[in-house]
Parts: sequence; structure tokens; C-alpha cells
Amino acid sequence: MSRAFVNATCAAYPGAEVSDPWGGGHDAWKVGGKMFALVGALNDGLFAKCPDVETADMLKDAGVAVRAPYFHKSWVLVPFETASEDELVHRIRVSYDTIRSKLPKKVQAGLAPVSA
Repeated sequence: MSRAFVNATCAAYPGAEVSDPWGGGHDAWKVGGKMFALVGALNDGLFAKCPDVETADMLKDAGVAVRAPYFHKSWVLVPFETASEDELVHRIRVSYDTIRSKLPKKVQAGLAPVSA
């Protein structure tokens, strides 16, 4: 899996925008101004938000993800070297849905529905 795959997947979500907020080659994907996915400058994997710390811990315990350095405990890093395409797509979807659900109702209403 790769940065290009993550970027193509994230770009398909309504309202998704990419930026490089820290410089140096980061692809930070946001919806409503809130980040839901990141591929860092090291290109080592997908940083994704989990619905809660318990889910993040479960993914780490299962060996699917590792701790995401510099992020809150509810974020994980899913390494490209071990991740399947399905796992990356799922993590992006869960992260997007988690962030989108926390946006103000007015912002959410302005976004197109997510296609299956």
C-alpha cells in the first residue's frame, strides 16, 4: 500500500481536502477543517483516528496498528508494510465518519452523503 492509494481513497470522501500543515511532505486529509487521515513525510503508513482509546488499544494489541507518535491516544499508525488494502480503506472510513460526526450540524448538513 502507498501514499497514492491513501490519497485516492481519502479524496473520494465528501468535503475531503488535503494540505501540508507542517511542511516537509505531509498529506493531511481534513473534513470541515478537522484532520481524519495523514500520511507523514516518512511515508511509513496511515495515521487514522479511532472512535475511542479502547478501539485504538485493541488495534495495537491485535498487531494491526501501532501507537501514533505525537497524536492523541485515540489515533493509530497502520504501517503500509503490513496493512491490507481492505484494512486501510476501513480505517479511513471509520476515521472519516468519526471526525464528520463531531462537526457542527450545519457543517455536516452541507456535506454530500457518503456513498457505500
